[in-house]
Amino acid sequence: MLTNQQAGAGRGVLVTGCSSGIGRAIALHLARRGFTVFATVRREADRAALAELEEPNLVPICPLDLTRPADIPPLVDRIEAELARRGQAGLYALVNNAGGGGVAPVELMDTEAFRVELETRLSGPVALVQAVLPLLRRGAGRIVWIVTPAIIPTPYVASIHACDFAANCLARTLDIELAPWGIPVVQVRCGGIKTAKGLDTVAQTEAILAQPRGELYRGQLERWAREMADFDRHRTPPERVAELVSAALCAAWPKHRYHIGHMAAAAAFLEALPQPLADAILKARM
Repeated sequence: MLTNQQAGAGRGVLVTGCSSGIGRAIALHLARRGFTVFATVRREADRAALAELEEPNLVPICPLDLTRPADIPPLVDRIEAELARRGQAGLYALVNNAGGGGVAPVELMDTEAFRVELETRLSGPVALVQAVLPLLRRGAGRIVWIVTPAIIPTPYVASIHACDFAANCLARTLDIELAPWGIPVVQVRCGGIKTAKGLDTVAQTEAILAQPRGELYRGQLERWAREMADFDRHRTPPERVAELVSAALCAAWPKHRYHIGHMAAAAAFLEALPQPLADAILKARM
């Protein structure tokens, strides 16, 4: 059995969105498995909190706000210098995790928040991939994308799932385009995961109902909120996601898709159905 140090062997991994939840769990788990983890956050307080853990393989970096392209070149310079200092030829993996999203019918979505989410989950990660690909080629690396469990139209969380429809396309396209260099692109599709953001659906629902047109959705949203309250009780700890990401990084031939978390298998089943049938099932639950 491999020791922690043998598992990571000091190989560099860049993880975005490490202030809390899944990203933080991934960063800590990989660092303790011997990887050199570049854990990016947007705020200095979050960088300091990670630094206080005094994990020798954890390199907290601030700022990386994926809505600000100017943050990326200094990040890459920092990573390249640290890899050279540690005797590493290149970067072994990029884990695209940063992002959030909110609860709302499309009619009542905050379009400015949605724009930020699109930049954080799509255009920012594309810019980051472009910037680190030379390092990934040198490190015989791979890309991991943390997404939702299936590309199905899930009511009231379109700001999340619309990004994942596009991320699915980007990940699959990159997997084809980067095949000549042997850089696999892996999706880790997460169902219900126990994070702070994932447990505030009831509060977000109440805020939507307080809007002028929120009353139109009261019946559906209140029923949905009750279902989500039960869903929240069964969420999977983020450490399980971290373990799965570690397995994907250590596998000689990783899968293209992994599923983890509460209801992930059910969502994957819906995705496998003919699209009209899946849509009809979802409509019937309204």
